Amino acid sequence: MAELKRDLNLFDLTMIAIGSSIGSGIFLTPALVAHALPSPLWILGVWFAGGVMALCGALTFAELGAMLPRAGGVYVFLTEAYGGLVGFLYGWAYFLVANTGALAALAIGFSTYFGYFVPLSPTGTLLVAIVGIILVTIINVLGVKAGGVFSDLFTILKLAGLGILLTVGLGWGSSSTTDFSTPLGELPGGLASGLTLAFVSVMWSYGGWQHATFTAAEAKDPKRTIPLSLIFGASAVAVVYILANLAYMFLMPVEAIASSPRVASDAISVILGPVGGTIIALTIFISTFGTTGIYTLTAPRIYYAMANDGVFFKKVAEVHPRFRTPMFAIILQSVWAILLLFFWGTYEKLISYVVFTDWIFFALAALSVFVFRKRTPNAERPYKTLGYPFTPFLFITLSTLFVCYTMIEKPAESFAGLGFLALGVPVYYFWKRKTGMEQAKNR
Repeated sequence: MAELKRDLNLFDLTMIAIGSSIGSGIFLTPALVAHALPSPLWILGVWFAGGVMALCGALTFAELGAMLPRAGGVYVFLTEAYGGLVGFLYGWAYFLVANTGALAALAIGFSTYFGYFVPLSPTGTLLVAIVGIILVTIINVLGVKAGGVFSDLFTILKLAGLGILLTVGLGWGSSSTTDFSTPLGELPGGLASGLTLAFVSVMWSYGGWQHATFTAAEAKDPKRTIPLSLIFGASAVAVVYILANLAYMFLMPVEAIASSPRVASDAISVILGPVGGTIIALTIFISTFGTTGIYTLTAPRIYYAMANDGVFFKKVAEVHPRFRTPMFAIILQSVWAILLLFFWGTYEKLISYVVFTDWIFFALAALSVFVFRKRTPNAERPYKTLGYPFTPFLFITLSTLFVCYTMIEKPAESFAGLGFLALGVPVYYFWKRKTGMEQAKNR
């Protein structure tokens, strides 16, 4: 039986970690952060705090990835620490909503920005989105290295686009544009509310580096490359995001950033005029299309691992004999994402109900470091979390606070998300029973 091929090197994995994080967030969310915290130093502080959190998460997951370098990453950590049900619920949410919904959203995103260059009707936008998903599906079926090269290329291109923004802002802008001594002043909901609202946007922008763990079974020397890729990736994203916010402030005052629906294009247009808007539109297209390709590469390894554990369609565990990729897992994910495009108006609401559960699993995965340290203290650990136990504790605490805030501020969406997870429980036991019956029949 064909097996996955170890074809991804450290550079490929680092590009996956970076490319999964940098989508469209850094081009849009700075306005939300500036609106919540209209003070330059507070804005930079919350982006710095977000970078510290991402790095804490990367340092924590690095130990887990080196210890359990298997296909599925976070799914494997959760399954080994807490049992099959918890791992399944993570995969259940990821397949039906979180990742496939993100793919649908990204596809709508890159097709919308494609329309900046080629005018499209609503039907044309939908067709471009579908064609884009099909294209990245074919690339990722043809081999993990082909998917890795795609990831490398588009991540480099999006970093180049951000490089232009940084060069224009930091090189041609002026530090006098923004008064960095501006005090925060009184906020309508108070400081705690402003910080929370700002940090929510920052957290969404930083998420994604964990995707490097999903492809561990196809990594060369995974006990070394997985930890390094997570740490390098999260660190690089933090540096880029902080510099990007500085660039925005060198081009526009904070009040203008806070009121701008398209802060990146508005900022760069200050120097380059309409050409700046074109550059940013192209950068966002490249960024969202590249992230679509990376998500198509990484997440199917979760479903592949689930199928191997007997809690998903058996066909999904098959590897293409020639290309050595989980072809059926990749195709199934893309087909579901395309179907979601036709129900996007309704499904977009469902995503908001479930995405917050991602952070529940983030916290649980980080907590598994403590579980494994206690359960298997003498197990081989090629990498140990720097700053343990404070590093994982900080990440778990902030993730938990985010989940609690969401439940308080958006109770309907939160309980709907928890209800969706609860629906996965009988599905899990159905798969387990079905697998048990098949095994008994084959004895």
